[in-house]
Amino acid sequence: MDPLRFGPLDDARSRWVAEGVVSGISSYGNSVGVPTVGGEVVFDPCYRGNPLVNVLCLGVLPRERLVLARASGEGNLAVLLGSATGRDGIGGVSVLASAGFGEADADKRPSVQVGDPFEEKRLIEACLALLDAGLVVGIQDLGGAGLTCATSETASRGGVGMDVDVSAVPRREAGMEPFEVMTSESQERMLAIVTPEGLDEVLRLCRRWEVTATVIGRVTSAPYGDGPGDRRGGRLRILDGFDGSVLADVPAASLDEDAPVYDRPSAEPAARAARLADDPGAPPAEACGDALLGLLCDSSWVWRQYDHQLFLNTVEGPGGDAALLRLKHPTTGVDTGRGLALTTDGNHRWCALDPRRGTAMTVAESVLNLACVGARPVAVVNCLNFGNPEHPKVMWQLSEAVDGMAEACRALGLPVVGGNVSLYNETAGVDIDPTPVIGMLGVVDRLERRPPGVGLVDGHRLLLLGPDGPAPAAPTLAGSAWAWAEGRTGGTLPSLELAAHTRVADVVRALVAADEPSGVHDVSSGGLGLALAEMAVCSGVGLRVDGVDAAALFSEAPSRVVLSMAPDRVEVVRTMAGHGGVGVADLGVAGGDRLLVDGLVDVWLESAIRAWRDRLPAALGSGVAQG
Repeated sequence: MDPLRFGPLDDARSRWVAEGVVSGISSYGNSVGVPTVGGEVVFDPCYRGNPLVNVLCLGVLPRERLVLARASGEGNLAVLLGSATGRDGIGGVSVLASAGFGEADADKRPSVQVGDPFEEKRLIEACLALLDAGLVVGIQDLGGAGLTCATSETASRGGVGMDVDVSAVPRREAGMEPFEVMTSESQERMLAIVTPEGLDEVLRLCRRWEVTATVIGRVTSAPYGDGPGDRRGGRLRILDGFDGSVLADVPAASLDEDAPVYDRPSAEPAARAARLADDPGAPPAEACGDALLGLLCDSSWVWRQYDHQLFLNTVEGPGGDAALLRLKHPTTGVDTGRGLALTTDGNHRWCALDPRRGTAMTVAESVLNLACVGARPVAVVNCLNFGNPEHPKVMWQLSEAVDGMAEACRALGLPVVGGNVSLYNETAGVDIDPTPVIGMLGVVDRLERRPPGVGLVDGHRLLLLGPDGPAPAAPTLAGSAWAWAEGRTGGTLPSLELAAHTRVADVVRALVAADEPSGVHDVSSGGLGLALAEMAVCSGVGLRVDGVDAAALFSEAPSRVVLSMAPDRVEVVRTMAGHGGVGVADLGVAGGDRLLVDGLVDVWLESAIRAWRDRLPAALGSGVAQG
């Protein structure tokens, strides 16, 4: 999954960055053999100087093969697998995550890592072979800060120490200093902890996969604490040869669990109260059609460059509410009859107004996206993208977002099992809007058919499930895509009632599992109007809707889902919704060659399809799509 954020489409550099990022994901992912099954793409001025490229990767394994990123066993060996180490990436994540840059700091900016997908593929296969053979005690990839992170973290988690021979590390460049070797973020490298007895077999398997394997360290157990009884861990020693001089000697945990904990100044933005009081209002009726066309944007220009059918497990790929995969046993390949669903979601507009509620609404949106493919949510990961935390308002945003995520996940019964943080996303002192991105995993217990997807069937009824009809009694457009497109960035977000939200998700999930809807789509960014329009253009079927005003059309109030239902099955929905404590509103009917919302929207379906289909290709240099 690849949630992407770029600057505005009318900015030439942002378009160049977007094209390059998509090309890089395509060439690397397709080459390494991992299907890209979903994601999202957002263009907004706040990302002009700081594009965001987040990635979620899901793997499956037999539980008995689980090996942790933890060193253990005095005398065990640390073996570096994969590519040689170079100067590429020095000061990459480790610097970008801990400092801001001005115009005068160009010489401090780190070099970009050099990726090699074919080396990565060999490394993946070699690691799987080592795990299958039971030769690995602990294993960790080399990411931010390279060997420094991998050695200190594995040692600290295992409560042991480690001696590292920096002179043994294979290098692709001459004259590298020890600190460069230890902090390089060269790609395609793993650190494995193995027993001395298993080393020969480790080296043999690595030769089979043409992967370089080098012993660069040894596990030690000397405590660093107050006395012989203190077993909190050992020391990380960097040596020039195992019997050579000591270049560095620190407690391993000092770079991991005992690292500094900051309590930075935190304060609400000074003008926040006035901003929350500045309600954006609603569009005039005569402007709704053009506003709706302006929000339509097909993202297939991005995902058609990816292979999303590798392994042939993809049941529902990009373009829908969530991706859906067959769950096969990773060793035998036997279909388990279950499915795995994935979604990634973020909304900087909501979080700029209220990072706590906005993050909770994002978690809630993910739950509904999974429900639309019939999946129950089981776990959350997150990437917290924020500006400079040395700015008090950014620290406040970060704290509020974490609290909002925690509150929502507790209420929904969802464990947060991983994630990362991207800070210092600022340019010339201007921070990005807070952008927590939620990745959520769901399970379909009985995967018997494809979900209905985002679409309509001619003659079917359009129903809206939610706590209280088409929209709350007094819908607000605060934080909505329509409001921000008009430059109206104030107002108070709609309320979120998580118990009611759970009921809606449960009913939608049950309906999809029973194969009742002919189409399903959650209401989120762009509101009810965009949800209906997307269902129409994806299926080539028009619609007619009555009883919706302009505010209800574009409000992004949570906990609502649109269903396309056969007329003779409408009562089934009403019955199930009634038992589940969920409201149902009959919006209208699918059919015809126009998008009609009584008194607000009257546009030809073909015009909507062209606006939706051609926006990205035209903006990104591919011309107008034909056909």
